[in-house]
Amino acid sequence: MAFQERARGARPQRRPAGATVHEKRVHARVPIDVEVVCELGDGSHFPGVAKDVSLGGMYIECAENPQFGTDVVVVGTLPGSKAAMRFPAIVRWCKPDGIGVQFGLLGARETHAITEAFKQRRP
Repeated sequence: MAFQERARGARPQRRPAGATVHEKRVHARVPIDVEVVCELGDGSHFPGVAKDVSLGGMYIECAENPQFGTDVVVVGTLPGSKAAMRFPAIVRWCKPDGIGVQFGLLGARETHAITEAFKQRRP
């Protein structure tokens, strides 16, 4: 459906039953269960629990629902790490029970922590 049609309120068509859904994510995800704090630009913050992570972003279960496009800093200690780290991110989607964030520029330390989380979860 064209953007113009959606902008005028047309509803997107439903996918036929049994249709294949193609994953658009570039990075593999690993399940985690880590308490985090999400800091907002205005100085406020809220708690959450990170449920999966990839080099591209993170899913966080939380009661708060910041708007799409909100800049956040996710603070937490990933599996395999010894200290809390700060992950700059932007809210890419919101659901009643959580948010999906896309990481911004990560340093070597943060990138290493995410790759270590993958190693911790391998059988």
